[in-house]
Amino acid sequence: MARKFLYLIAILIVLAFAALIVLRIWSQELTAFVFVPDVEFVEQEPLEANAYQDPAMWYSRPGIGVTDPARWQPALVQALEQGSEGEEETATSRPVDPKREELGIHGDVPEFAVFFIHPTSYLSSDSWNAPIGDEEAERIARIYVRGMASAFNAADEIWAPRYRQATMGAFLTDAAEGESALDAAYADVLEAFRFFLDSIDADMPIVLAGHSQGSVHLLRLLQEEVQEKGLEERIVASYAIGWPISVEHDLPALGVPACATAAQTGCVISWSSYAEPADPSPVIDTYSASIGFGGEPRGGSQILCTNPLLGTFGGTAEASANLGTLVPDDSMSNGELVPGSVPARCDERGLLMIGDPPEMGSYVLPGNNYHVYDIPLFWANTKADVARRVSAFADDQEGKD
Repeated sequence: MARKFLYLIAILIVLAFAALIVLRIWSQELTAFVFVPDVEFVEQEPLEANAYQDPAMWYSRPGIGVTDPARWQPALVQALEQGSEGEEETATSRPVDPKREELGIHGDVPEFAVFFIHPTSYLSSDSWNAPIGDEEAERIARIYVRGMASAFNAADEIWAPRYRQATMGAFLTDAAEGESALDAAYADVLEAFRFFLDSIDADMPIVLAGHSQGSVHLLRLLQEEVQEKGLEERIVASYAIGWPISVEHDLPALGVPACATAAQTGCVISWSSYAEPADPSPVIDTYSASIGFGGEPRGGSQILCTNPLLGTFGGTAEASANLGTLVPDDSMSNGELVPGSVPARCDERGLLMIGDPPEMGSYVLPGNNYHVYDIPLFWANTKADVARRVSAFADDQEGKD
């Protein structure tokens, strides 16, 4: 009996190793098999005229109040929880007050508005685009807005639309349906952006922000809407995070430069986070084979890497420069800021290396890819970065007057 048991253990070990080998070699194929829809693409009907007048079409916008996920403050939530348990309450001020001079901000932060495009939260293979009202997709989207858009909440107004996003599988296939799904999603984002422009003051500075699929749509807005309508002078900065941007084959076509300094405005900011040892080969391979906005293959061109701890194009910063990493709880809907825990270094390819794998939760992707946590890793520094650039933008405008 003991010998049979040992044989069983040996067989299980062999099967486990075989499974690991299969996942290692064919992980992309298996992922595509699970997530890429095998149904026909259905052309999305245009939204009704003025659909975005309905507050229900926004996760965040002025007037929602305390339930607005983008207005969440992690330190404040923690303090209230402690108070409810009968303990002495800690400070309930914002965890990173952008008015603090040690962050490079002097005086009040000028008024500005944020247009935030959330990343992919629709994982189903039932259709190529998420239906408005899909409960699971919207639950995940609210978590993303809470953990990501909240880093921009020094703004007077934050607008984050619902849209019929492309499903995750659209990014895992070369089929024409994937591109059609992204086009359909962008059509909604464009309508939301135009309503946003009509709703804010005509002279209010704008910060554009997105992550992953949201960054794809943001970059298209820069190329097709901002340039064509001459809106460049109103854009403080564009935070297209979690999507590889070619310095050579994308930026010239977008018409905006990379942010070279921490106070530069009218520029693009982007990073993609990996712990070490990193295996970015799936992303690099796809990036190299793709066509840039300028019409040329991206190939081995440098990826734009903004160091979020420095606010500069490239560079290395120790963990001590990190003002606060938003470490989520198991539900991903709450978390606390932990300062000084994660460093940042832009490598020669343009990927952001964050040192040893930090404990952030169970959604780290293969290859030590911290894609889901790109913004939470540098939550407090992102908030400070936005405030610094808005202040610099206001100073520039005063100089022009």
